[in-house]
Amino acid sequence: MAAIKSGFSILSNLLSNNTNVTLSGFQQIRNKYYGRWMIRDVKRRKLVKEHAEERLRLVAMKRNDILPPEIIEDVAKQIDEKIPRQTALRQLTPRCILTSRARGNIKKWRVSRFVFRHLADYNKLAGMQRALW
Repeated sequence: MAAIKSGFSILSNLLSNNTNVTLSGFQQIRNKYYGRWMIRDVKRRKLVKEHAEERLRLVAMKRNDILPPEIIEDVAKQIDEKIPRQTALRQLTPRCILTSRARGNIKKWRVSRFVFRHLADYNKLAGMQRALW
């Protein structure tokens, strides 16, 4: 027990005497996105934007019936090798920009139904008014 206490005292003296050791490097990093799913969705959308033109061109060539089969096979290989799989539009999930919820989104405002109702109740959405009767 005495050895543990002496070890702690030596460590505390070392940390208090050494001014180069600071704990500010361990601060949590925060970003503007809510949750890991939203971060993943933003990365996918960025990838889709980068590869959209090339992917569209290659997929159109792959689906073309007029081209010879050799060219279609080469195009299929190019799609598999050059373009990431996450760049397909069906890989994107419409998510709420405030809560990152994947279900029950209202497409025009890109928010979930809960957020939409809250914003509509407090007159925060342009052109929306709560129905009263």
